[in-house]
Amino acid sequence: MKVLGIIPARYSSTRFPGKPLVVINGKSMIRRVCEQALSCTGLSEVIVATDDLSIENHVTSFGGKVMMTSASHRSGTERCSEVCEALRIRGMEYDVIVNIQGDEPYIHPGQIEQVIECFSLKEAMIVTLMKKINSAEELHNPDVVKALAGINGKALYFSRASVPFVRGADAAEWPGHHNFFKHIGIYGYRPDVLKEIVKLPPSPLETAESLEQLRWLENGFDIILKETAYESVAIDSPGDLLKLTNRG
Repeated sequence: MKVLGIIPARYSSTRFPGKPLVVINGKSMIRRVCEQALSCTGLSEVIVATDDLSIENHVTSFGGKVMMTSASHRSGTERCSEVCEALRIRGMEYDVIVNIQGDEPYIHPGQIEQVIECFSLKEAMIVTLMKKINSAEELHNPDVVKALAGINGKALYFSRASVPFVRGADAAEWPGHHNFFKHIGIYGYRPDVLKEIVKLPPSPLETAESLEQLRWLENGFDIILKETAYESVAIDSPGDLLKLTNRG
């Protein structure tokens, strides 16, 4: 199985401009993500997809592979689709595309492997990860996206709300009454599915929650949710860098 890892990286982040180039313990964030991804043996190739020349030049300087993409993309999904189509035109086709978040400098290669392994199932169209929530603070934080899966392992819903509601229990005690999961934002797609989902217009649930994956669910695309034990630390703002003080 040929698997392409794509790392979308844009310079103009609203909360953290230039984020991919910020230096973390001696290396840029985008370089750390690339190195972690390249440690995953299941990936056939890793490419950074950007719309910024400074990021392109930096990735090239440390030997990474990079492609320039349109500045008009609204999401990393669209950026991945452009790369996938450009490579297809050149005769380079892949069985699976993995969208690796460019703001998780210490993403565990095992997370990427878990996504890839799910595509041994013929019915897998889109795959993502979830991790058990153990604290009420994390559960009730709207910045932590919660994931709900059915018995068949397919996503039922994603929400910023604390779902499901535990009736008859104090909100602070909910984690002791039910297994809650947060969404880990890495995605795997079949190339033909990726091509279809980027054509979809924004959906009502997506607009309400500001969660792109709800667009896919509303339009009938199954999403497999795989539980992971690996923690992910995303850097959304300069203050988040403090979370990495003990990482090498």
